Amino acid sequence: MSPRQLFKIILGFGSLVSLVTGEEWAFPEDFKFGVATSAYQIEGGWDADGKGVSVWDRLTHETPGIIADGSNGDIACDSYHKWERDVEMVKETGVDYYRFSLSWTRIFPQGFVNYVNPYGVAYYNNLIDKLLENGIEPVITLFHWDSPQTFSALGTLSNTAFINLFAQYARKAYELFGDRVKIWITFNEPKVVCQDFHWFLGNVTAVYPAGVIEYLCTHNLLKAHAEAYHIYNREFKATQKGKVSITLNFEWSEPASDSPEDIAAAEQRRQFEFGLYANPIINFDYPQIVKDRVAQRSALEGFPESRLPQFTLDEKLRIKGTYDYLGLNHYSTWYVRASEEEEIGRPSYAADTGTYRYQNPDWEGSGAEWNKVVPWGLRNILKWIKDTYRNVDVLITECGYPDTTGDVDDEPRVEFFRLYLNATLQAIHEDGVNVKAFMAWSLMDNFEWQQGYQIKFGIFSVDFSDEERTRTPKKSVEYIRNVVETRLIN
Repeated sequence: MSPRQLFKIILGFGSLVSLVTGEEWAFPEDFKFGVATSAYQIEGGWDADGKGVSVWDRLTHETPGIIADGSNGDIACDSYHKWERDVEMVKETGVDYYRFSLSWTRIFPQGFVNYVNPYGVAYYNNLIDKLLENGIEPVITLFHWDSPQTFSALGTLSNTAFINLFAQYARKAYELFGDRVKIWITFNEPKVVCQDFHWFLGNVTAVYPAGVIEYLCTHNLLKAHAEAYHIYNREFKATQKGKVSITLNFEWSEPASDSPEDIAAAEQRRQFEFGLYANPIINFDYPQIVKDRVAQRSALEGFPESRLPQFTLDEKLRIKGTYDYLGLNHYSTWYVRASEEEEIGRPSYAADTGTYRYQNPDWEGSGAEWNKVVPWGLRNILKWIKDTYRNVDVLITECGYPDTTGDVDDEPRVEFFRLYLNATLQAIHEDGVNVKAFMAWSLMDNFEWQQGYQIKFGIFSVDFSDEERTRTPKKSVEYIRNVVETRLIN
């Protein structure tokens, strides 16, 4: 038996069917591969050439203790100065897409669009043009968490003023770059922004308490996304012919048992973590289970109305259908079981979810405790999206493996991509899911938010002790390039 055949058997019954029939799966001709980064994590140049201050600049400078190693993104990978090398690296991987984000304050230093920083515009123009010269398609994220510090006094996403501020920013970005950029992402991982990170971004927590701010943030973010989508459709799509959508993160919730209670609990968790954002965009409104639970707990807590704001009919119609594809970020999987209701007291999003989750200690680990290697979780997500949302086109915009070493001989990362790309192929060929792209996180080791530089996701190693921030390809670069060239799992 060949190693390839053994590999297919290990991966599960679906692959065994392919083995028996002699079929060797290939990625469809229109399937695209890519690599991804974000501005604050790689650019550095935090105050270079007139760039304004973002919430992450202020956060890491004034409260460095919340970052595991006390670091910041002031220099990071220095991509602001080494963007040409970045393009060379993308070219070396052979992929179709390079996904990166715009630093809002590099283009608009105070956040408002009345002043455009020409140096920031030139940086992104140079990057986009060089990518296209090398046959690489840019994929731009408008908001990857580094909002202007100026807006923190307003409450940022908890304030309805943010909706128009973001819409104005999006319009200007389309004007500046849309002649060459054909795939846009409005927001990256809104659950992280609203449910996970809200408590330490700028001064937001001084405005509303936990259990309230998460839903205000969600409500305004969805409306801001919709406005950015409609602006593109109305003013730019006819000439620029691009696509606009949102990227949602989804950690798969698997029932802890086959009991009806655990099956319901897992679905409830999916709706709170994914459906909260996907459902209004694709189906019309917040998931009913989310609306019911938050309303019920809000009433018991003494609120005169639900902590989850309700959309008007006009707002539902405005948000529904604001997608040209669905962006998906995926990293790990959890078992979920039913749990007793938390006592009524201090409101919290966690209590609203009403479930308990855990991971199997036997699952293979990685450099991050929470990031277990569970490829069947990705396949289950893709099947669930197909069944729940009418088989919308899916772009996997992030998926990656962290370690703590940054070693160039990164065989565990190679194996991770082999497993997760195979799960993607299973979803395409066996389940009929419309998966159109897979983008690896990340092009290079970078600043990983609260973990600082302690964990490494890159397929290129970065020497952060070297002023030149020397980049070195890891073994995973060769692996990805081979998959792209052959369109087969090797």
